[in-house]
Amino acid sequence: MKKALLVLVALLLVTGMLFVSCAQKKAPLGSEENPVVWGFVPSNESQEIVSGGEKVADMILEKTGVHVKVSLATDYAGVIEGLSSDPPSVHMASLATFAYVLAHERGVADAALVSVRYGSPTYNGQLIAGADTGITKVEDLKGKTFGRPDPLSTSGWIIPMLTMRAAGINPESDLKEIVDAGGHPAVVAAVYNGDVQAGATFVDARTSLEKQYPDVMEKVRVIAVSADIPNDGVQFSPTVPAELRDKIVNALVEIASTDEGKKALQQGYSWTDLTKKNDSFYDPFRQVLQASGMKVEDLIKE
Repeated sequence: MKKALLVLVALLLVTGMLFVSCAQKKAPLGSEENPVVWGFVPSNESQEIVSGGEKVADMILEKTGVHVKVSLATDYAGVIEGLSSDPPSVHMASLATFAYVLAHERGVADAALVSVRYGSPTYNGQLIAGADTGITKVEDLKGKTFGRPDPLSTSGWIIPMLTMRAAGINPESDLKEIVDAGGHPAVVAAVYNGDVQAGATFVDARTSLEKQYPDVMEKVRVIAVSADIPNDGVQFSPTVPAELRDKIVNALVEIASTDEGKKALQQGYSWTDLTKKNDSFYDPFRQVLQASGMKVEDLIKE
């Protein structure tokens, strides 16, 4: 009798565990148990990005009841990996142009929103160099050490790399060394401190270090500025249900129209507004790639 009772208790415990496990698996995306994970990359101070992102996530929850969890990756590749996993460990992301185009080509991201800075959904990149290096034009970069924020950064590497190639420089063989600094301000700091002779960032990343280095605008000079590049924004994994995606997108647009929302977006990623854009917004950048004779996957090897 005792043995039968023990077997019954064991079966009840196993059944209970299976029930809890199934309940957890069936928790809908956007619930507290299964939040929508929003992947960011540190283009500025990591803590500021997380803090701003969490404030926006709280506003999304207040407006929609959807739980969003902010996740900070070390680089764009990490976010794309999260989007690519099965099931995805990242459901929505804020990728820069090239990283988004790459993720979309792999079928793991679709554009929904593009950020606005200074009234524009596009921005420019810049090539910078130490004032005492003698570097004044793109051709002077040959044989020099070069800092980039991330191998998948559009303004910090992809566009500069194509610019160098157009000037007859093969970055892979003609640069003395390529250093991954870990962010745009970090590239500026590396050039300022002489750790590298030149680098690339968005315009104008130097201003973020003026408090730390009051003479940064004099010691770090701009030698070239790129054509317009689409801003970063918000993209979603195709696995996110359309109704949930639309709910989040509409909430973000509404949040961006409020003073409190603008402050949080500004703190996180220096966004002043968000505008709805689909994948076709990135076609001009794809045309630049096509004109260069290179494919998206080719650029990852650089």
